[in-house]
Amino acid sequence: MKKIFLFFVCLAVIFSSYAQKPSLTKAYNNFYDKEYDKAKVQIDLCAADDKLSEKAQTWLYKGNIEFLLANREYSERQKNDNYQILYPNAPEDAFDAFNRALSLNPKVEALDMMSAQEALKQLYPYLLISGVSQIIDKDYLAAKRILLKGIESYEMDTPQYPMKGDLYYYYAYTLEMLGDTTDVIKNYSKALDDGSQNPYVFGKLLDYFKSKNDKYNAQKIIQSAKESLSNDLNSKMLEIDYAFWSGDSTNASLLLKQIEVYSLKTVDELVNVANFYIKEKNYEEADKLLKRAVSIEPNNFVVLYNLGVCNYSLSEKFFDIQNQLSIKDPNNPEINKSKKLSIDYLQNAAEYFEKANSLQSGDLNLLQTLRSIYVKQQLKDKIQIIESQINSIEKK
Repeated sequence: MKKIFLFFVCLAVIFSSYAQKPSLTKAYNNFYDKEYDKAKVQIDLCAADDKLSEKAQTWLYKGNIEFLLANREYSERQKNDNYQILYPNAPEDAFDAFNRALSLNPKVEALDMMSAQEALKQLYPYLLISGVSQIIDKDYLAAKRILLKGIESYEMDTPQYPMKGDLYYYYAYTLEMLGDTTDVIKNYSKALDDGSQNPYVFGKLLDYFKSKNDKYNAQKIIQSAKESLSNDLNSKMLEIDYAFWSGDSTNASLLLKQIEVYSLKTVDELVNVANFYIKEKNYEEADKLLKRAVSIEPNNFVVLYNLGVCNYSLSEKFFDIQNQLSIKDPNNPEINKSKKLSIDYLQNAAEYFEKANSLQSGDLNLLQTLRSIYVKQQLKDKIQIIESQINSIEKK
């Protein structure tokens, strides 16, 4: 019985090995029958085979199979946001396979399959989606590699489906995240040339030209934003930013007054407009906007920090008013009112800065401001704690 058992085991191994033998014919037949999952299993065996991996036909098959898997998956994702992508590497694998096919035989072709040249021009939408997924996962090196291939695909011919600058925008953003600034502005410019209506692109280019003190091109960006951005608020904010930078505070104030603050909805909008009011030292108006922002996102570091700045500045303002009133008339009843406002705003500032510090510790400016607040409040224990934190940062 033992021999018979071993005999059957050997047969199973033989049949298993035979079943897994790489076959281009099987891969093609699965493809032709639209059984792409099975086709992928077969073609991956061929691609791993020493002899078949040197055939251009293997890579043409693989490219077509991966292409159709990518197309199927992203079509399903469009129908259902919860659809789980089974082959996340399919777009890049298709791109690489087609290029490998061309390197082995530029004229390779197969019945009912796209040529490598034809397919490569159509891969960019899938490569864009794949690259953005890597950005979401914060795998910026993978995103850079994939998006660069997407750009190569996009630029091979006049694109059938214009991306409105998205490929260049996400690639430039990825470079920023990697600290690679070499081609950032070049790709933001290409995004604009490709029809981008992304306010971030206009903002980055405006910041760049401001850093170069290039007023001519900065004005061109403003004009382009006015013509291209569907959201008038975004172009208005860029215009205000430019006016402040160029020293035209009168025009900046005029433009700022034209913004209907009650129409602001997102945290970014509220923060950006509040920042303009901070530049004008209109801390009361900035404080109102930031309070709306913190009601939306209670744990937003930037919002809390800026609220701290506004309330600290308002405390200083009413402290100065208190002193001025005291000099003119020590019996003026407004003195106590100003004093109370100064104390209340100072306490508010402390609370906002403390919460911001709990979310993102190590900001030296924040800690130094907190120390100033605690000195004014005469809180010795808190002063010691803050000074300890400051010292530990300064020693690094």
